[in-house]
Amino acid sequence: MTGGTFTKTYATEAERVRAQHNHEWLSHHAAPMTVPPITGSGPGKLTFAWTDGRHAEPRDLEQLARHLGACHEAAWRSTLHKARLTTAYVSDGHVLASFIGPRATALCERFRVGYVASAQALDATLALLHRTADRPAAFYKDTNPRNILIPASGPPVTVDTDDLTLAPFAYDLAKLVVTLSMTYGQLPVALIDRALTAYNTAAAAHHARLGEITLTQLMEYAELHGILTAPYVGRGGYRRPWPHVRPTPTPRSPTCP
Repeated sequence: MTGGTFTKTYATEAERVRAQHNHEWLSHHAAPMTVPPITGSGPGKLTFAWTDGRHAEPRDLEQLARHLGACHEAAWRSTLHKARLTTAYVSDGHVLASFIGPRATALCERFRVGYVASAQALDATLALLHRTADRPAAFYKDTNPRNILIPASGPPVTVDTDDLTLAPFAYDLAKLVVTLSMTYGQLPVALIDRALTAYNTAAAAHHARLGEITLTQLMEYAELHGILTAPYVGRGGYRRPWPHVRPTPTPRSPTCP
């Protein structure tokens, strides 16, 4: 389909408003991110211009990492250099939720329902999370294969602006690594390493001041995503649990089973 539209419905009007505000924020602060234009809105729904393209695959990881690095760099330069990961951040009247608190709550919930093996593993996971508290802020947009469209030509197109929070640099790249793995199978370590190099190069101005993201940090973020995404195995295209497709060898965090 070319030249048409796509309408997404929302369970509540608050969710619709949040998605629209996220779309506006990304369009303003996260260039070169491309999002489909909103062509109409109404109670509980948004209409977007149609975008032709396929969902992201492992072969796209390096390109997408470079793209994410550029988007995170742009947002950090624009406004997020003033944000802290421990506190919600107000930008253009729009609130980006903090990184630490909501994820600590979610990790504890995953433990309660059995996705974290023991109280000791939960403590190690929370310690890993809290180590990020003083790191510079980028954003998390839930970058998974189905939220990226690869057109026949031109840059990637980001769809689904339902989620937008603060996050450390490369946290969203780690989400892509985990979700590609859970969808398509284990990724070669060399591919992940090349993707991280592309990401760091694209975010070079930030890293010149504050240091590059290391492979160990990226894989620690991946461990957090592996736990947080575990309930979705078997739906949404996620066919394999993260522990079954974790790259080998990989820097091991205390949360690894």
